Amino acid sequence: MAEEIERKFHVVSEAWRALGEPVLLRQGYLGDDPERVVRVRLAGDHAWLTIKGISRGPSRREYEYPIPVADARALLNELCLRPLIEKRRTRVPHAGLVWEVDEFLGDNAGLIIAEVELTTADQQVALPPWIGEEVTGDPRYYNSNLLKNPYSRWSRPV
Repeated sequence: MAEEIERKFHVVSEAWRALGEPVLLRQGYLGDDPERVVRVRLAGDHAWLTIKGISRGPSRREYEYPIPVADARALLNELCLRPLIEKRRTRVPHAGLVWEVDEFLGDNAGLIIAEVELTTADQQVALPPWIGEEVTGDPRYYNSNLLKNPYSRWSRPV
C-alpha cells in the first residue's frame, strides 16, 4: 500500500524564491468526502489522478496515477468541484530533502506553505531558514478544504 508522510509549514521569508523555478499547478476535487479525496492535477504537460485517505498525523494513504493531459483538462473543466485550486509550486532542495513551496493564487492568494515528504513519521528534518510555524494536521491547510474555506475568508492573524 502507498503511504504519504509529509509535514507542512508556513513560509516566513522570500529567500526560497531564488532557489528554484515555479510551475503552475491546477487541481480539482471530484467529491467532498472527509474520509477520502479524489484529486485531478495538471502541471504543464503532465497530469495525475490521486486518491488520498484520511490523515493520521503526518501520514495517510495515497495512490497516484498519471493520466492523459486532455483527460485532466476535461475533468477540471467539467466535473471538478469549484473553485479549482491554483498555485505556483517551487521545488527547493535543502539538507538532503526536497521542499515543495506552494504559493496559492485566486481566493487563496497570500497563503504560502512549504511541505516536505518523509520516509518515516519520526524522520528528523533540518528546517530551512525560511520556514515558520508547523501546520501539519491543521485541516484548514488541506488543499481540499481550501476550496470550501479559502484563505481570503480567514480572520487574521493566521
